[in-house]
Amino acid sequence: MTRLLHSIASVTLISLAATLAAENTVVDMADYGIRPGRKENMAPKLRKALDRIKARYGDSGVTLRFLPGRYNLHEKGSYTREYYISNHDQDNPKHVAIAIDDWDNVTIDGGGADFIFHGTMLPVAVTGSANVSLTNFSIDCANPHIAQVTVEANSDAGIEFTTAPWVEAGTAPGTAAFETRGEGWTDRPRSGIAFEPDTRHVVFNTADLWIPTDSVVALGNGRYRAPRWRDGRLKPGTVVAMRGWGRPTPGIFLSENRATRIEDVKVHYSRGMGLLAQLCDSVELKGFGVCLRGDDDPRYFTSQADATHFSGCKGHISSTGGLYEGMMDDAINVHGTYLKVVGQEGPRTLRARYMHGQSYGFKWGEAGDSVQPIAARTMEVYGPRLCIASIAPADRQEVKGAKEFLITFTADVDPAIAAEGSEFGLENMEWCPSVTFAGNTIRNNRARGTLFSTPRKVVVEDNLFDHTSGTAILLCGDCMGWYETGACRDVTIRRNRFVNALTSLYQFTEAVISIYPEIHDLEGQKEYFHGGAGTPGIVIEDNDFDTFECPLLYAKSTRGLIFRGNRISRNNDYPAYHPNKFDIKLQHTRDVKIYGNDSSGELSVSVE
Repeated sequence: MTRLLHSIASVTLISLAATLAAENTVVDMADYGIRPGRKENMAPKLRKALDRIKARYGDSGVTLRFLPGRYNLHEKGSYTREYYISNHDQDNPKHVAIAIDDWDNVTIDGGGADFIFHGTMLPVAVTGSANVSLTNFSIDCANPHIAQVTVEANSDAGIEFTTAPWVEAGTAPGTAAFETRGEGWTDRPRSGIAFEPDTRHVVFNTADLWIPTDSVVALGNGRYRAPRWRDGRLKPGTVVAMRGWGRPTPGIFLSENRATRIEDVKVHYSRGMGLLAQLCDSVELKGFGVCLRGDDDPRYFTSQADATHFSGCKGHISSTGGLYEGMMDDAINVHGTYLKVVGQEGPRTLRARYMHGQSYGFKWGEAGDSVQPIAARTMEVYGPRLCIASIAPADRQEVKGAKEFLITFTADVDPAIAAEGSEFGLENMEWCPSVTFAGNTIRNNRARGTLFSTPRKVVVEDNLFDHTSGTAILLCGDCMGWYETGACRDVTIRRNRFVNALTSLYQFTEAVISIYPEIHDLEGQKEYFHGGAGTPGIVIEDNDFDTFECPLLYAKSTRGLIFRGNRISRNNDYPAYHPNKFDIKLQHTRDVKIYGNDSSGELSVSVE
């Protein structure tokens, strides 16, 4: 009953957002001088217009309506904000073009607007707001930080490549290092992803390329030779997206909002995630895309990292009818964050710390939240849940920028949790969303298709996973690396089509569907991480697998798993190469049922 009421409340919030949008006062942004088709920097005018509109209408309800066309936005004159953004570089300040801060009942109707950004900007930020809708616009960058090049020749003399027409590049002053440049930034890419020129698929068995370009020879007309770059897999014509590892800003940033709706918005490029939502209650994506501009787009890449990423959210997350392609990581990643216990101060107070360098500086919990201690090495639940009485930053005066917290609970804490040499994490059980991921297309991307780490209900249905390069669906969780929670208790994966996933090996790529929690002491684990007694567990049914030789399913530390009614067809598109030769591999599992699947031969199963 609690879960049903929670779902009804989430749907009510989304419906309320749509109703308010229909009743909003409509403001034409052209009346404030915000017009498309001009070369001038529209950021200063846009900032002043948003401030004036907010001052006039407040939270009474307003729709900001743009004319269709191109708008150029530069860092100069834009908002500057100190944002700590989960899974991104924590450098500040951020230059923000559209900032909706503490402003309820706002709709941004782009009307087909094409927002083009210059430099390193955060295009759209919505923080501390309720009932905000973003509709019908696109986000792009005039000169992306990812440098696209084409291999022209590959010989014993190294690889010769030509930069795409929009790429600004040369050698770094006083060196022979290849350097890319833009408005206010430079980069020296050392890694890359290779794409087939015609299909746009990631080149088979290439994964992350190492690109030594510290000593190149400029040949003129955007052509370079890299003598130390040797890779026989890269035929002439191969397109390579050269990249660094920085991710300063997402395309859209959502933080501490309620009932956010995004419809028919496209992110064509972002230097971090396409969309990052943290500590939000209910987000609906409808027809959202992190995608190219169509079949004729000369680019092969979109975002520097995940297409969409949800950290520490609750309520319901929905992504339907979306297109996610060319990104450098997952289409969607849903998780919370473990804090590591680093000390105890009194019988009821723990000191706990954000551990990853890209995940800190924002709220972790609040009074009344339920918290579960986790043994980090075995990923087992330890003791009863605790209830937060109070939580405060321990290393700063305010939460913004904090890495450590003092958390006082309503009952005494087992001293073993903070004992010397112990390794424990804390999971916030309130900030965990349910998820619907349905009717989406995920294709031609790096690493993985989707990643879910939440104990609430997850439904993944009617999606097309087309050459996701790595694992198509991953259920993970770890308390010693990214510190991303948590165990999946109720997951349904049905009516999806998987086409040639796993053409490269990255982390967590044991099978097309990988249930792969990071457990450092599996032999010492007595219970199971995913699923569990009395839970629905994980059901994989009525899916189509069109694959070469790759394994279908890998599951570790899972109780309650059904693989039924799936159809498997084999092709010869790629040679056999994967080290896992079993169709289904099970490691420390219980209550597994495999039946009613349609395959040309009997499925091979390994049980450890």
